[in-house]
Amino acid sequence: MSPADQADVFRRLIRTNGPISLAQYMGESNARYYNARDPLGDRGDFITAPEISQMFGELIGLWLADMWLRAGQPECVHYVELGPGRGTLARDALGAMARLGEAAQSASTTGGLNPQVHLIEGSAALRTVQSAALPAVQHHHDLSSVPDDGPILLVANEFFDALPIRQLIATEQGWRERLVGLDGDTFVFVAGDRPMDSAVPAALRDASAGTLVETSPASATYAGEISDRLVAQGGAALIVDYGYLQLQPGSTFQAIQAHQKVDVFAHPGTADLTVHVDFETLSQVAVQRGAQLCGLMGQGSWLQAMGIDARAQALAQSASPDQAARIMRQHHRLVAPDQMGDLFKVMGLAAPGWPQAAGFAGAG
Repeated sequence: MSPADQADVFRRLIRTNGPISLAQYMGESNARYYNARDPLGDRGDFITAPEISQMFGELIGLWLADMWLRAGQPECVHYVELGPGRGTLARDALGAMARLGEAAQSASTTGGLNPQVHLIEGSAALRTVQSAALPAVQHHHDLSSVPDDGPILLVANEFFDALPIRQLIATEQGWRERLVGLDGDTFVFVAGDRPMDSAVPAALRDASAGTLVETSPASATYAGEISDRLVAQGGAALIVDYGYLQLQPGSTFQAIQAHQKVDVFAHPGTADLTVHVDFETLSQVAVQRGAQLCGLMGQGSWLQAMGIDARAQALAQSASPDQAARIMRQHHRLVAPDQMGDLFKVMGLAAPGWPQAAGFAGAG
């Protein structure tokens, strides 16, 4: 189906049945977008932290391996990644995990850290790229088919931002869902006629007309499934994404194409549709389901607590002057408050009874 066809499908649907939910528009558009291409890199539409520097994946791998080590080095363990891109993060993380696992093995009689690798990926194009990077990988469409016979060490980097959302808007008649309708052939936002007050967080229900809030039932579902797995199987998880520590009113819905923001309605199926992640709700869901919240903080602070400054210096010292400068630019991009350091957040989760996590000291 061509991009024009995707837009035409939405137009026919709206003309036949009336306005559609933003969740449907976003979900179907992103499903087509990711299935048809590798969107990463300079020639794609966006770049993620693992593609910026190996340091990002290495430190995630060290965090997971440290949790495994202090949990008693369980033998049967599963590495699980949601939305793994090109497999770059998994490759770097698994390499770091293996090195720490080998060190642990030499100091004890237990086996090393050799997890089975499970990637949650619906894109046929990206599955091909991932299989080349990680030959032993097992692919899944969702968490339901991941084995439950051992702890999971799970990562989700820039996964939740692409999950569908609902937008709710306060009107003089109460809260309504913001839908996608048509003005001629042009997609426009319209307010639905069904009361939605019960879906709005209590703290915002009395907000003035025009106030808008985003909710993501899909994100809450995934957070619940991850937490249920941790409680039932043991393990630890890191969720990394751009978003808020506390729910903020306002629209964050945007479309990215060729590293630029574009009209959210201009290119359904050919632009990456994303939102800022509501980490407050994700953490509440996790705790309610019985998982341990290790912490929630800015990416820059977490990476620095995990030792990225020293790692960058070590890499730079062994590199040529040009490469050393590039490494320090990569470091700056990952941790600086005006780059990815503050906008991106890191949330750590663990099974009940698993050890206190590194990197989150003093985090809320």
